[in-house]
Amino acid sequence: MPARHAVGETVTLPVRDALSQLTVADEDRTGYTRDKFKHWTDADKDGCNTRAEVLLEEAVTAPEVGPKCALTGGSWYSPYDDRYLDSASKLDVDHLVPLAEAWDSGASAWTPKEREAYANDLDDSRALIAVSAASNRSKADKDPTEWLPPYTPYWCEYVTNWVADKTRYQLSVDPAEHNALATRLAACPDRPITVTLAR
Repeated sequence: MPARHAVGETVTLPVRDALSQLTVADEDRTGYTRDKFKHWTDADKDGCNTRAEVLLEEAVTAPEVGPKCALTGGSWYSPYDDRYLDSASKLDVDHLVPLAEAWDSGASAWTPKEREAYANDLDDSRALIAVSAASNRSKADKDPTEWLPPYTPYWCEYVTNWVADKTRYQLSVDPAEHNALATRLAACPDRPITVTLAR
């Protein structure tokens, strides 16, 4: 984004414009390990960690919350593969832009606290998403050049949210990723995205 936008500022712009404003740069995974991003913390100290907070927020029918935030019952919809799931244990909470991808795209230069904030971002509903464990594990740490959700009607929302997430954190895109996103978005509505800049 142009320098006139400051951290904490909210910007709204068409998704294709947002993509065009992302820095295009080669990625570098040197030094990455998953534990560089402290995740599933309990920021508000209510006994439920980030994963549980997302599951509670996204439940179609609310689960019961037991001791130590154990979730029983409830149901969820996994938009990646168009499935309904009836147990929290069947879901993963996905970092839409995976931790390794974030590292490659700029997070390697962040402080540990900044990486922790990224890994536990409950302030933007696009950052973390409850999906079937199977779909999340097929995605792993791939970007949209290598993986898109099995449920094709979700593709436009997925790539739009990917651009929003990268915009929020000022993460770069590599040339192939940029081209894949541009190609996919050309077939999608040029929806405005509203993003509060975290960086």
